[in-house]
Amino acid sequence: MADGEFDLIRRHFSRPAPSGVLGVGDDCALLPMRPGAMAISTDLLVEGRHFFSDVDPVALGHKSLAVNLSDLAAMGAEPAGFVLGLALPRIDHDFLAGFAKGLYALADRHACPLIGGDTTRGQDGLVISITIFGTVAPAQALRRDGARPDDDIWVSGCLGDADIALRLLLGGTSATGLPGPGLFAPDVDRAALLAATRRALEWPEPRVALGQALRGVACAALDISDGLLQDLGHVLTASGVGARVEADAVPVSPAVAALPAALRRLAALSGGDVYELCFTAAPGDRAQVLAAAAALGVPVTRIGQITAAPGLRLVDASGAPLDLPPHGGYDHFA
Repeated sequence: MADGEFDLIRRHFSRPAPSGVLGVGDDCALLPMRPGAMAISTDLLVEGRHFFSDVDPVALGHKSLAVNLSDLAAMGAEPAGFVLGLALPRIDHDFLAGFAKGLYALADRHACPLIGGDTTRGQDGLVISITIFGTVAPAQALRRDGARPDDDIWVSGCLGDADIALRLLLGGTSATGLPGPGLFAPDVDRAALLAATRRALEWPEPRVALGQALRGVACAALDISDGLLQDLGHVLTASGVGARVEADAVPVSPAVAALPAALRRLAALSGGDVYELCFTAAPGDRAQVLAAAAALGVPVTRIGQITAAPGLRLVDASGAPLDLPPHGGYDHFA
């Protein structure tokens, strides 16, 4: 029937599959087997929890796939394809056209075709589910349990912009529930600050090529989705080690650097929606790490060191200890 499920799929989410792939239109997709292990990840984005109702649909399509590609990047995997699930409160073809545009643009950049999925009518807002598939040789996969004492801790890109943008869009209240008054000085140009930070929130750049370049170099890795300290803690737990993190070495943009130190540190250390890589590597591999990143035009910064003693220590530029932020990171059930 017109404007039904199958018309929606045909209109917005059907394209010829790459050679050797059976994609949208059958009961199952068929992906040719590649050497190595299959890397699989899934993410769920819920309206009102992960994105605003008035979001640019092109940006939403981009981000929906970007967060999944970021998981492949964290494993050093090569994208192979993805499936898309949509629960729609209503059919809005203009919105879906924009969503598909952003989705396909990023998919094409990473040779990661849409190969199937499902749509249905939802009740309480848009829900997006993507499951992504990639491949990586098991011995080269970047994992969370490989960090070793004395490893350098690195991050890619800049941290904190997405958190600041979210706080501004929420009227001064963060996703972790911190109150708005006092977060931003009265003389701060909020419109200019939002303009400088919003792209990081809505258009994250998955570091797929960097993850692949770090295979055989990085000892452990993950992508930062829920906050640097919280996510780094997963590496420490899995590896049975501790860490010393230099708070003021964490890279931030000029817009975030201009904020008061307490807010800057909170955004950079605890802010979510980053989708940069955090990884560890042996001190003797610093030149190799920097060369790999420079070849891709991706900035990387050394922010600390893995320790044999458990726990996470935060220090300032002089080495003096700092208290950990009161909110360690994002909690989807908070």
